[in-house]
Amino acid sequence: MTLKIDMLRCKNDVLSGLTVALALVPEAIAFAFVCHVSPLIGLYAAFIMGLVTALLGGRPGMISGATGAIAVVLAGLVVSHGVEYLFATVLLMGAIQILAGLLRLGKFVRFIPHPVMLGFVNGLAIVIFLAQLGQFKNGTGENATWMTGIDLYSMLGLVGLTMAICYLLPRLTKAIPASLVAIFAVTGVALLLPLLGLHHSRTVLDFVQMLDPTVETLKGGLPTFHKINVPWTLETLKVIFPYSILAASVGLIESLLTLTLIDELTESRGKGNQECIGQGLGNVLCGMFGSMGGCAMIGQSMINIKSGGRGRLSGATAALTLLALVMVGSSFIQIIPIAALVGVMFIVVISTFEWSSIRQMKKIPRSDAFIIMLVSAVTVFEDLAVAVLVGVIVSALVFAWKKGSQIEIHSEIDQKGSKVYRLRGQVFFGSVRNFTELFKPAEDPNDVIIDFHYARVHDHSGIEAINMLASRYTRLGKKLHLVDLSPECCQLLDNAGNMVDIKVYDDLQHWHIATDQLA
Repeated sequence: MTLKIDMLRCKNDVLSGLTVALALVPEAIAFAFVCHVSPLIGLYAAFIMGLVTALLGGRPGMISGATGAIAVVLAGLVVSHGVEYLFATVLLMGAIQILAGLLRLGKFVRFIPHPVMLGFVNGLAIVIFLAQLGQFKNGTGENATWMTGIDLYSMLGLVGLTMAICYLLPRLTKAIPASLVAIFAVTGVALLLPLLGLHHSRTVLDFVQMLDPTVETLKGGLPTFHKINVPWTLETLKVIFPYSILAASVGLIESLLTLTLIDELTESRGKGNQECIGQGLGNVLCGMFGSMGGCAMIGQSMINIKSGGRGRLSGATAALTLLALVMVGSSFIQIIPIAALVGVMFIVVISTFEWSSIRQMKKIPRSDAFIIMLVSAVTVFEDLAVAVLVGVIVSALVFAWKKGSQIEIHSEIDQKGSKVYRLRGQVFFGSVRNFTELFKPAEDPNDVIIDFHYARVHDHSGIEAINMLASRYTRLGKKLHLVDLSPECCQLLDNAGNMVDIKVYDDLQHWHIATDQLA
């Protein structure tokens, strides 16, 4: 029974990997042109990143390759300094990612709130959708025009056929990934169209030649070791280091968020720090073998998961198949209709977008709904790293505002005539103003006690607020006692050193925990 299950998993991984390999080709080529390098540099990056992360990464089933996020970051460097500086930058980028993994920084992905994750997923689905619209144009750049007439009808027909197969085939059988069947079937239909006197559909080779007319074939050999031809000096480091830091950060953010998303879909858990190391090793090898580097790919990862790929074999199969296509199967990938790949990506868009988030907008807090829309918009109009950073910052500010306003106090006069304030809430930078306004030193008796049993002091702003409050009472000749402080609060006050005057009162030992006077 166990052997049968393992064989089924292997079959699913292999078939899913074949599908992913075909979907990797056009994106690797497109991102290579975005980065101003040759198509083979992008294809080799997809192979190296895919194989290394499949074997050594922290998330089985996740697909890595040449990505638009990395291409956009490094394009300016290629234009200004040349492709050799690109290889040096990718090498350093990989080293930084390995260091991040060794320092166990991958855990910080857990601090990304759920609304930010929803915004990231929805924004990324929109980005994938918008990227496919470029395939409905003739030409490139400012001279590109939308398809019309028979060109448009042929494209829409093949895209629709691809989506129909992807949607309907799983209802009949799940033995073979629907997207793989769709690509082969639509390729066959596209080959028949000219024989029937109908319009020729745009192929992968047509797409490449539209971007660069000098390219005649996608055929290549094994990637070979490349000696990076740059002066290894401090000046070179000054040039490549900022690009390396930015690319490493963008790559890790996109990879770890993709890892988290796949964790939710598969109800399993990947290893973030191991993924950082795997991504880093892949990029180091990309630099050494003259390719453009990359990171995790959300679209291809979703294709893999939806096609049944769960293990490391799926990613390894995709990478090795891609290399085989480049070496001996270029004649096949060159005739694949772009419409078939666009149709597969549209299915990915539909399955990636969190449609439930739209229905939940009226049920969740307004701040969370705003964050979802904000992150989605920034992802579309800026980039993933900026969107996640903005989302986390806004979420933190919202949290600080809410916690800052949730501070309250109850006061009473005890048997000794002292006024006792019982504080409830968090004393930190976001609440110090509300905290200060709770007290009326001029109206209080000469002896005042603040009970911190249900409160916590978190930062320097909190300590300074207490110090300023104590000064107000001291100027009026009144005594202020702090009681029932938590060990963490006492530690903060002790660490403050000369910033505050701390003294323990023997007559208040019945409070059990530290008693302090600030002056």
